[in-house]
Amino acid sequence: MAAAREELQKDLEEVKELLAKATRKRLRDVLMTEKHKLELEIKNQPPPKPKDVAEEEKLSLGGYTVKINNYGWDQSDKFIKIYISLNGVQKLPAENVQVNFTERSFDLLVKNLSGKNYTMTFNNLLKPISVEGSSRKIKTDTVLVMCRKKREEKWECLTQVEKESKEKEKAAYDTSDPSEGLMNLLKKMYAEGDDEMKRTINKAWVESREKQSKGDIPMDI
Repeated sequence: MAAAREELQKDLEEVKELLAKATRKRLRDVLMTEKHKLELEIKNQPPPKPKDVAEEEKLSLGGYTVKINNYGWDQSDKFIKIYISLNGVQKLPAENVQVNFTERSFDLLVKNLSGKNYTMTFNNLLKPISVEGSSRKIKTDTVLVMCRKKREEKWECLTQVEKESKEKEKAAYDTSDPSEGLMNLLKKMYAEGDDEMKRTINKAWVESREKQSKGDIPMDI
């Protein structure tokens, strides 16, 4: 688009030069008509952009994107507060720290911090939030995301997924049979433990079986 405008401007300059040299009325009338036509075309051209949008975006973004996994959170009667530690974030232009809210989610994007972009996404928040009442604050080495609660009630966790996970875990151990609850706990520890933990559990299992076979303990753990 800028190239087309430049070509029109060159044509106009050439017409003006010819017009200055022309002496015959008919030729001058033709050149004047062409001059007005070119001026109108130039006027109707869209204004040149200061920078190409893609290039501007490229300059504003860092080299690559890092997903933020570490954060802290607490709550008041009105807000859920998520704290994200990012060294030097207070030195960025305010527009480089963006948060988009919906009723049950938010996305954080920090652009070009020490050559990197940082993102964090929370989907399926435990309860609805007010988009208009939510905001973000930039503090020293910290971004604070403030989600305005729609209802002033306590949240037991941040997301619906966390709640479901906790309920399943609780159900696994909350049984009427104590030995079943202990077995579930041991299975979880074995599945998630390192080699040393697995050896310890295997040893305890063998010893408990030996004691049971001797009648020392009636309960099978």
